[in-house]
Amino acid sequence: MRSIIWFVLLFGVAVLAASTLGTNDGLVTFYWRGWRVDVSLNLFLLALLGSCFVIVTAIQALSALVGLPRRAHEWRVARRDRSAQAALRDALAQYFGGRYSRAQKSAQRALVIQADTPELAQDNEFTVLSHLLAAGSAHRLQDRPVRDEQLRRALDLSRRSAAARSAEEGARLLAAEWALDDRDAPRALELLGELPQGVARRTHALRLRLQATRLGRQPQEALKTARLLAKHQGFSKIAAHGLLRSLAFESLDTAHDIDQLKRVWGQFEPVDRRDAFVAARAADRAAALGAFDDARGWLRPFWEQPTGLGADERAAVALGLVSAISGIGPEWLPRLEAAAGAYSRDGGVALAVGCALAERQLWGKARRLLEQAAGDGALASAPRRKAWLMLAELARLEGDAARAAACFEAAARLG
Repeated sequence: MRSIIWFVLLFGVAVLAASTLGTNDGLVTFYWRGWRVDVSLNLFLLALLGSCFVIVTAIQALSALVGLPRRAHEWRVARRDRSAQAALRDALAQYFGGRYSRAQKSAQRALVIQADTPELAQDNEFTVLSHLLAAGSAHRLQDRPVRDEQLRRALDLSRRSAAARSAEEGARLLAAEWALDDRDAPRALELLGELPQGVARRTHALRLRLQATRLGRQPQEALKTARLLAKHQGFSKIAAHGLLRSLAFESLDTAHDIDQLKRVWGQFEPVDRRDAFVAARAADRAAALGAFDDARGWLRPFWEQPTGLGADERAAVALGLVSAISGIGPEWLPRLEAAAGAYSRDGGVALAVGCALAERQLWGKARRLLEQAAGDGALASAPRRKAWLMLAELARLEGDAARAAACFEAAARLG
């Protein structure tokens, strides 16, 4: 098809030349001193076109000859650039393939090629990536001095170059991850703290911060970070709920006095304070520190509306109240008896109400509920043992030594 088009164009040019030049009778006269030369206009035009073609060709040839060294230099630079890029790609392939020694050598080779070529030295992003690959390979090989040196070079270069700024963010995230592998939580938190605010709120950065705060035994900060991750859908809903609850437990367990425990409880989000398991754990901790009123106060909302709780949540709240039963006031009795009537077959509720009645010296009602809790096979061993011990104490107060011994024996069988 292309040849046909060329033939058509050639025929068109031939027809145009024959129709214009064939009837052209013009002359071109040249005078030089006493000489005169007459040539036809057609010949003059052809000679002019030929002269122009020769001049242009000569200029191009001269330019090509003069620029030959420059083009040779550019070709050598391009070849070294391709070699450096190939070395970097090979380092990436070897790194992802788990061949870290080869990856480190390829990255070093890429850096050597770039250093030997001044024209490539301005590609700072390439240099930073090569240093990071070499540092990552050294980290996998447990060569920490080489890793730290390569990382330092990458960070220094990325700070001085705007083009490598994104590589600096990656370098800091990698350094934080490596610090966590070294179990160095302060170093990881320091590196994460130097990140820009937008980068620090990325999912990967939040995951690293969560690991660092947990490693550094900072459950309150870990709880805040985990909540941000849950908001960004960094976990599934079930996993996020379990993680937040476990971090709340850790925060409560770090409190060594009641004032510190109150501060921790006050820093919780409302959703955490509405968690029955968290409230029960807080009540257990407060009771262990002797703050029984505070423990009962944190549990009171759950006993005022127990219908919204599941079986496991009721059991946790009930056991939390059992641990904080000392000094319970008479204002608790109506809501406890209402809960016992609503959940007459719930052993945990029966245990909590029975302990409260026993604390208020209402022995008859207390004995019936405690016997129900002690005989509830669905209840865990520890609450049942608590019920038997309470029954033994009631029998001892009533002077029934045989019954007290039988209750102690039943408690001992539960382990």
